[in-house]
Amino acid sequence: MNPLYNYLLKFADDSFIMGQRLSAWCGEGPYLEEDIALTNIALDELGQANNFYVYASRVADNGKSEDDLAFLRYEHEYVNAHWVELPNEDYAQTILKVYVFSVYQKLMYEALSNSADEELSALAQKSLKEVRYHYTHTSSWMKIFAQGTEESRERLVKSLDNIWEYTKGLFAKVEGEDDLIALNIAPNVDELYKDFVAITEKDFAEYRLEYPANPFMQPKSRTGYHTEYFGFILCELQYMQRAYPGCTW
Repeated sequence: MNPLYNYLLKFADDSFIMGQRLSAWCGEGPYLEEDIALTNIALDELGQANNFYVYASRVADNGKSEDDLAFLRYEHEYVNAHWVELPNEDYAQTILKVYVFSVYQKLMYEALSNSADEELSALAQKSLKEVRYHYTHTSSWMKIFAQGTEESRERLVKSLDNIWEYTKGLFAKVEGEDDLIALNIAPNVDELYKDFVAITEKDFAEYRLEYPANPFMQPKSRTGYHTEYFGFILCELQYMQRAYPGCTW
């Protein structure tokens, strides 16, 4: 399989599943402006996913469209990180999920802006404009939760305890990624992970949050192995195409 194809799916699948997860908050936000803000972030992620799927379908050149890639693959063919599959739970965990994801995407798209692949570079630059807003928005909310009421802080700390061990999985490589790194098409995610730790440590100090100390990180992100939540997500996403093959709007 073309390494670039796998690499593009990595970004497409991440954004697709994250957008699907966040869309569950539509109409359920804590107040109107925040409801709209989070829904817009979900739409941004779905838009990014579409752009990467379109490019991936051209690279594959096997007659499959971006919709086929999004809706008609089997579970083990998706290479998204486990992080984006995790449940929303309460609003604190949702904000934590988007905050961490935005730090990851910001680092990745900044690096990809200098990719030797011009189209990948252009997609990264376009996505980066949106991701910078996602980071600013959720970083503000992280501070609000951490320095708000006793309950808001407890909820955020609980969320950190629940899911922080999945963060490094965002930086897992897909098959063939090392070849792309050698060609200056992809950045080295090992170096980006160091930057991620530095940024989040600095942010946590500003939020007056204790940085998670447990070094354990869940393995097997991006390998086709998924959490127990992924099958339910896929059932929702694929229902219409499975029930009515070839249907279009």
